[in-house]
Amino acid sequence: MLDSAHVGDIKGAFGTIRLEEAPTQQSWKARLKTLLAILGPGLIVMVGDNDAGAFGTYTQAGQNYGTSLLWTLLLLVPVLFVNQEMVLRLGAVTGVGHARLILERFGRFWGAFSVIDLFILNALTIITEFIGISLGLSYLGVPQIPGVVISALVVIGATSTGSFQRFERVCMVLVFGSLLLVPIFFMSSPDYGQIAHDFVVPGIPAGSNIADVTLLIIAIVGTTIAPWQLFFQQSYVIDKRITPRYIRYEKVDLWLGIVIVVLGAGAIIAFTAFAFSGKPEFGQFTDAGGVAQGLEKYVGHLAGILFALALIDASIIGAAAVGLSTSYAVGDVLGLKHSLHRKVSEAKGFYAAFAGIILISAVIVVIPGSPLGLLTVAVQVLAGMLLPSATLFLLLLCNDRQVMGPWVNGRAMNVFTSLVIAVLVILSIVLTSATLFPGIDGGTILGILGGGAVLVVLAGVAFAAFRIRARLQGEAAPEPAVDRSERLTWRMPPIALLERPQLSLTRRIGLGVLWVYLLVAIVLLVVRVVQLALGAA
Repeated sequence: MLDSAHVGDIKGAFGTIRLEEAPTQQSWKARLKTLLAILGPGLIVMVGDNDAGAFGTYTQAGQNYGTSLLWTLLLLVPVLFVNQEMVLRLGAVTGVGHARLILERFGRFWGAFSVIDLFILNALTIITEFIGISLGLSYLGVPQIPGVVISALVVIGATSTGSFQRFERVCMVLVFGSLLLVPIFFMSSPDYGQIAHDFVVPGIPAGSNIADVTLLIIAIVGTTIAPWQLFFQQSYVIDKRITPRYIRYEKVDLWLGIVIVVLGAGAIIAFTAFAFSGKPEFGQFTDAGGVAQGLEKYVGHLAGILFALALIDASIIGAAAVGLSTSYAVGDVLGLKHSLHRKVSEAKGFYAAFAGIILISAVIVVIPGSPLGLLTVAVQVLAGMLLPSATLFLLLLCNDRQVMGPWVNGRAMNVFTSLVIAVLVILSIVLTSATLFPGIDGGTILGILGGGAVLVVLAGVAFAAFRIRARLQGEAAPEPAVDRSERLTWRMPPIALLERPQLSLTRRIGLGVLWVYLLVAIVLLVVRVVQLALGAA
């Protein structure tokens, strides 16, 4: 299944691993050299996650509630690692993109659905990236229309050089650009004791509206964990030619990215909180542009400039990563050549899909009267709706023994991921309900959360009881042991030679319920967006 461009030397931003080099080298210098060459997928997907939408969400948390919600970031660390570790493992072991695997293992319906919803969601997400770029440029005094257009052309140009290594080096420059947040943090005169306390001690801001705080926490979850990340990292790992023998290095790369994304998010919340603490604007969040002006007013002009530059930097890397996740998925499903190793003339469809979604999103932002507020709401809610289904397919694929062989999930990973999916479903229901019924109060939201938690516990107990009963009665054959001794050399056989998976009754029912939920939720979302548009008109 591997495209010829996906086989060969690993050419990273910080080094190259020759195909003929020995796979195991013991000296620490050799291991460091290998790690430097592998670095990239984890850093890019995580730093790209701290994009324009994240800037807006984190600054809202800091300006409206201080540092009291920092603890949410720490809770997301294991979720981030588990999700992204599974996709990097899928990429390295299978050599097949996420969309193609869903198509081949679950049928055309779910394959088409995964690509269509990803395309729509990614287009909306890229629009928010260009909104962030326009806000940053506006603060710096750069005209919006030419600035956004030039930014779009820069993103397209950096991606279309025909050199994977060159693209990754550009991304690494943008990754280092995220460090512009560090001096702002120290300039804001932070209270380190308060930050440390709020990072590890969960709490709700005193006197706050429970409904507003809950929805903001859900927004933090949604902006930190997004469906595009799954599609992007799996395809990027394949495109970088990373094989199972380098998975442990790629996990280090992922951890570095997680550390950067959490520290970056924490810094944004913290310096916004301390800059606005005790000021008239505290609790009156508008947008990231207002935050830049506030930083200039209360911290200094340099802080405002650094924040605007960091916002533009984050939006550019976010647009590039989200756009690539789309073109990778389109190439997967349509069978197009899709690799950054190829020149534009060798992969026209791949680069056309990328350029198209970037240019369309940029044009929408600069068109006068575009409903940017509605589009921002739509991307937040749609991402919340689709994330549980994306994680569910990820879990099913990582338990497919034909696909993963000795790399299938262990029991602990499955239990944790199942709990994550359950929590994401509950949060998705809350977010959808709040969008469709804006007057929803805190008591109703807490009722949904509490009811969902009870249902999760009951479902877990019922499932455990069913499995125990089946084993006692001999109805369930014990699962064969997994031989993991050949993990470093095992790759998935050609996907066309695999047997079609036989879905159990439980999984078929689960997929059916998921389909009904997504259909109803999306229809209601469209109705609500139309109502808001007509009301605004």
